[in-house]
Amino acid sequence: MAEKTKADVKAQLYEAFAVSGKALASGKRLELLDLLAQGERTVDALAKAAGLNLTTASAHLQILKQAGFVTTRREGVRIHYRLAGDDVARLFALLRRVAEAHRTAVPAARDAYLGDDGAAELTREELLARVGTGDALVLDVRPAEEYLAGHIPGALSVPVEELAERVDELPEGAEIVVYCRGAYCVLAYDAVRLLTARGRHAIRLDDGMLEWRLAELPVETGAAA
Repeated sequence: MAEKTKADVKAQLYEAFAVSGKALASGKRLELLDLLAQGERTVDALAKAAGLNLTTASAHLQILKQAGFVTTRREGVRIHYRLAGDDVARLFALLRRVAEAHRTAVPAARDAYLGDDGAAELTREELLARVGTGDALVLDVRPAEEYLAGHIPGALSVPVEELAERVDELPEGAEIVVYCRGAYCVLAYDAVRLLTARGRHAIRLDDGMLEWRLAELPVETGAAA
């Protein structure tokens, strides 16, 4: 067998890179990465959250695992998936930013999905300042398991599907800063629309937990004290 040429070896290297690129070439696999950026989950939980059957979810997760984007651990009969590292979360966040900057279809699709809640937005820096002075109530509207896996310190957990029944738990007159998974998460938009309709003063963090973690800002885990 002829010795491999430099061109052959280079081609192998780029094909190795391409495996990672191919693993990202699915909207559902990107959605699974988005969910895993919030914390570790079982296959069952991921399938339910992504609207997939168990077989399809498992197949997508295996592709992500083969590409090195996720790792697993076994607990009895359950398989738990998590991101292989923060660099995977950074790659996912960068992919979204690049796509929005260079593909005209992305902003239109984003706006159609998120809708317009008419709310003001805060940056992470502005939120930190307001929390430090006690001038805002921070509301996490993600599912409870995501809140427990990591949330902004001091945030109150009220999943968006429970919010309509629990509005009265929020102090009247308070400025409520709502956040969810990230810059493209609809949960915060839905929550602000609901709160505004109930006469509350609600604004949004301009991104979410993904970006908060990547900025290496403080994160609390478990239930609020």
